[in-house]
Amino acid sequence: MTIPSLHKPMQILLFFILLFVAAVYAKPFFVPFTMAALLAMLFLPWCQRMEQHMPRALAIIICLLCMIVVVAGVVALLSWQLSDLAANADEIEQNLSRKITELRRYIDRTFGISRQQQKELIKGGQPSGRLQTMVTGFLAGFGGFLTDLILVLVYLFLLLYYRTRLHRFVLMLVPQNKQQQAEKTLLESRKVAQKYLSGMALMIACLWVLYGIGFSIVGVKNAIFFAVLCGLLEIVPFIGNLTGTLFTVITVFAQGGSGGMVIGVLATYAVIQFVQTYLLEPLVVGAEVSINPLATIAGLVIGELVWGIPGMVLAIPLLGIVKIICDNVDEWKPVGYLLGSPPKKKRKNLLRRKSRVNAAAE
Repeated sequence: MTIPSLHKPMQILLFFILLFVAAVYAKPFFVPFTMAALLAMLFLPWCQRMEQHMPRALAIIICLLCMIVVVAGVVALLSWQLSDLAANADEIEQNLSRKITELRRYIDRTFGISRQQQKELIKGGQPSGRLQTMVTGFLAGFGGFLTDLILVLVYLFLLLYYRTRLHRFVLMLVPQNKQQQAEKTLLESRKVAQKYLSGMALMIACLWVLYGIGFSIVGVKNAIFFAVLCGLLEIVPFIGNLTGTLFTVITVFAQGGSGGMVIGVLATYAVIQFVQTYLLEPLVVGAEVSINPLATIAGLVIGELVWGIPGMVLAIPLLGIVKIICDNVDEWKPVGYLLGSPPKKKRKNLLRRKSRVNAAAE
């Protein structure tokens, strides 16, 4: 009886450990570079079309300007709605104080915890200098965001400009007899990223319209702001839409909204989630990133553990690219099989074949 060698599994384990450590400690480099690489795959078809009529550098600059205009437009819309929301801050504060007073009375009557004891518990849980810490953290986070944004734009320009050299570099790493397969892998990876990002952008725009209509019908104040916010948070799978809806419910509650309005917000969320799951995602996003739910959740958890919120945003497209690479490399095909899920058409055909076999056997 021969004992299987553990040499290869240990190499794979060591590779993943080193990759994890490098991703954690090199986060300031990897996060903006990965975002720029995915955006470069998205803008590549536009650049190729414009390069037929103008120099490459000018085409790339036009693409960057278009992206900046879109981002600036969304930020301006949110700022406009946020300023309108801040104008009613006094009313929101009064309503919130009244709701908190009612909650304290309920706790006093139900659990026997007096208001004085509640105040002591709240004061005990509040660290000193909390406001100053929050302001300092916000300024540091905003400065880091601007730095990462500039890095993303610089990396995006350079990746698009030197894409031919980078493409040849990857092919030079592959043996001559496998270059055709490597070319196929690069093309499929690029298509997966393009279709996922473009589909996600279109789906977010559809969600803006749906949430805007739903919140307006319910009677939510500043419905456009909450619609745009809930749509944008969709880039964080599973968690983003719940966070946006929860924030909307809390704000509606603080604005003095009735219980019926809160129920209407939740009903709007439920209806839009149904439409998104069974209509928008199959038609707009498609099944290009065919990752099973277990791998998706694991990827989101690992992405948040390594890179935080940006890691959760980048997890799904990166998993799709990893699956494409694994499917085209013989040694990694089991990993690709583990990550993927069979398409629905293939499942139906498989069921039909089984039923035919059973019928023939009978």
